[in-house]
This record gives sequence, C-alpha cells and structure tokens, in this order.
Amino acid sequence: MTQYDVYGIGNALVDMAYSVDDKFLIENDVAKGHMTLVDRLRMERLISSLGELVPERACGGSAANTIFAVRGFGGQAYYSCRVSNDSTGNYFVSEMRDAGIMTNPQDPTTSGRSGRCLILVSPDAERSMNSYLGVSEHLTVDQIDETSLTRSRCLFIEGYLASSTSGTVAATRAREIADRNNVSTSLTLSDPTMVNFFRDALKNILGNGISRLFCNEEEALAWAQTDRLDIAARELSDIAPHVAITLGPKGSLYVGPDGSRSVAGYDVEAIDTNGAGDMYAGAFLAAISQQASSFEAARFANFAAANVVTRYGARLPSISAYKKLQLAFNP
Repeated sequence: MTQYDVYGIGNALVDMAYSVDDKFLIENDVAKGHMTLVDRLRMERLISSLGELVPERACGGSAANTIFAVRGFGGQAYYSCRVSNDSTGNYFVSEMRDAGIMTNPQDPTTSGRSGRCLILVSPDAERSMNSYLGVSEHLTVDQIDETSLTRSRCLFIEGYLASSTSGTVAATRAREIADRNNVSTSLTLSDPTMVNFFRDALKNILGNGISRLFCNEEEALAWAQTDRLDIAARELSDIAPHVAITLGPKGSLYVGPDGSRSVAGYDVEAIDTNGAGDMYAGAFLAAISQQASSFEAARFANFAAANVVTRYGARLPSISAYKKLQLAFNP
C-alpha cells in the first residue's frame, strides 16, 4: 500500500539568507556561486562579519527544499534527517511537520549542534552558500524508516550526502532498499563541488543506476568532463533513463528513452537563484506523481523554478503559496 509519493533523505539545515555585495564576498574569501562546507568556527566568524544584518530564516537543505515543494504541490512526503535537540533542530522538525511532512523520530540525547546554512545573496542574484552540517554530517542508516520507504513511490537523494562517509552509506542503503522493493530512485548532483571532489562517493550511491537524475548544466559538464552539453547528456543517460538538466533562464533539457528535448524557460527578473534546482526537482516529482508526462513535468518545473527566483529564499512562504502557484500554471 503506497503511503508517500516521495521519500527524501538528506541534510537538515536551517537556512539564514543575507543580502551582501561582492566586496563582502571578496573580503571574507567566500567562493561566489558555490556551496562550501565550513566548520563551526568559520561559520561563527562569517556571522560575526555580517554585524547587525538580519537574515531570512527557513528550514532547508537541498532535499528538504525539494520535499517541501512536493508537499506544497499536493504530494505526500516523508523526510529522513538528523538534528540535535537544540533550538535550530526543533525549529526544523516543527516547520516540516507543520507543513504535513513526516520525519523520522529524533534522538533527544543527540549531542552537538544542528546544521545551518549561511546563504549570501549578491546583487546579481547569485547565491554563495556556506554550510555547517553539524550533527547532520553524521546521518546514518539509523535515520532510515524502512517501512515508510518501502511504501513510497519514489526515493529522492541529495548529492550533498556524498560529502559525508556515514551519509554516503545511508544514501546507498536507502537506494538498495528502494531497489529491492520496486521504489524508483531519483538523485540530484546538488553542486559542482560534489561532482569534482566526491565523485567516487556519488558513484557508490548511484550503484548500477537510478530512475531519474537532476542536475544543472555546470554539474552535467563536470560529471562528463566535457564542454559539450550533448556529450554530457548522453553520458548521464547511462546512469538514469530520465535526466533533467536545468539551464537557468533558458529552461531545461529533458533526456529520456526517446531522446532529448529542450523545454523553454520563463523570462523573469531573478533576485535570488538559491533553491531553483531544489524547486525544479520538487515540482517535477510532484507532477509525475499526479500522472503528468516527463515533458509536462519539466514544463511545470521550469515554471515553478522561475517563480522562486523572483523572491528571496529557497522556498515559497507557505504551503498555500505553492498551491496558488500550481493553479496559476497554464499547461
């Protein structure tokens, strides 16, 4: 009996988004446009450098954002993660559950701090992420709810888990459980950093292949080690029969069993590109769960991603906002 449309596994972070200029990024040696893993001391120094600026706060993490979108667009969702019994962790779990997303039980005796992600948004809408994973770095197989996973239509894995040894093991185990129980698996490559520095871990998670792969153009080219998107698309299709490559304002490229097809984007004024890929994947998976074709799902995903970049933050402000956006889409 199917209980969830999408079962996600990934990091649990509370996002803190700040608007800064390029001077701040240079002075603080922040890699613009990329995700950088930082330790607790580096995180505290960056926050101190921001002075009196007040962030926009929301629970996040790549897969968490995707799962939130799945739920917002009408799907049933579950999320496996690891947080500590602190204000940050309690905020994360409460926000997810208030949205109707089930999460695995958290151990109240977990020591350490819950994860945070400092998102620095520059005037050109580029987001530079500095993530302190905290206890999320030690996500293990203990956080997997096998019963809920086997009752799901799709498993969704974030590639960021490849940066952690225990996270890689947990993601691999989740994919193996899904394979044994005819649950399809989707994965996002997450960031060029993951492709360039954690390729072997990603290969372990991917195993002999998955159902759907999500990535952006830079990640696709990095994976195939080429400057030609057509070559990258063919190589990625050896990993998954369904591949969606996002292309920013140009839309996306869907590669399926019958070939590739460009899917037009939407002309919008981007304010913050943070979460565009997460939103794309969530909208795509929600549409698929509601019997849309892959091309139709890609069109809706482009629409949803274009909408989220017109505002600050990786998510829409409420579940009702997702529903309103879904109703505004003209297929």
